[in-house]
Amino acid sequence: MLNIEHLTKTYGDKKAVDDLSLHIASGEIYGFIGHNGAGKTTTLKSIAGILQFDSGEITIGGVSVRRDPVACKKQMAYIPDNPDLYEFMTGAKYLNFIADIFGVSAEDRKARIHKYAGMFELTDDLAQPIAAYSHGMKQKLAIISAWMHDPKLILMDEPFVGLDPKAAHLLKEMMRELCDAGGAIFFSTHVLEVAEKLCDKVAIIKGGKLIRSGTMEEVKGDDSLEEVFLELEGESC
Repeated sequence: MLNIEHLTKTYGDKKAVDDLSLHIASGEIYGFIGHNGAGKTTTLKSIAGILQFDSGEITIGGVSVRRDPVACKKQMAYIPDNPDLYEFMTGAKYLNFIADIFGVSAEDRKARIHKYAGMFELTDDLAQPIAAYSHGMKQKLAIISAWMHDPKLILMDEPFVGLDPKAAHLLKEMMRELCDAGGAIFFSTHVLEVAEKLCDKVAIIKGGKLIRSGTMEEVKGDDSLEEVFLELEGESC
């Protein structure tokens, strides 16, 4: 589903991402772990087509992000760590705006808004301007918008920040449901307990370099993911 080959992105003299290669298959929930500034957000934005990268290749469903970014964006959704929504819109107008962009039919958008707004208890708030929403409500709206066009790949940067326990549980169920249907999830998180229980595979990045990746069992062995992460973080690159 998602192939990252030798991705490199620099800012001045600093390599934010250094020769990163990862492969996320259909059906996989893939966690991306690293300290602040490790290169996680840069990687996710490069995949999403927000940042241009210096070298390497990224393909989604066999389509190059460089050569056909629009075709790639049709297949995916991206939720940043701090969703920047159009706050002058109501929640309902925003979801319909997203549905318009992706050409979602009137019937499908109505069904999805009804389903997901109901799940996240946002139905009664959709008539209100987004400016009146709390951070958690904005996060829920961003999640619903990502699922509006039934994407094959969803990228998420710290998706559980700001969510209450019920909403976090619902998001985990949605992630697994999408992957069970043949989709894929690639997300960054600092909540290692969530990653350990939820992810099929995990990658640990430090200083822009991939230092370990694989199935959860391959990465952590008999230890906890937290123990492995802290041990690797203590080692020099």
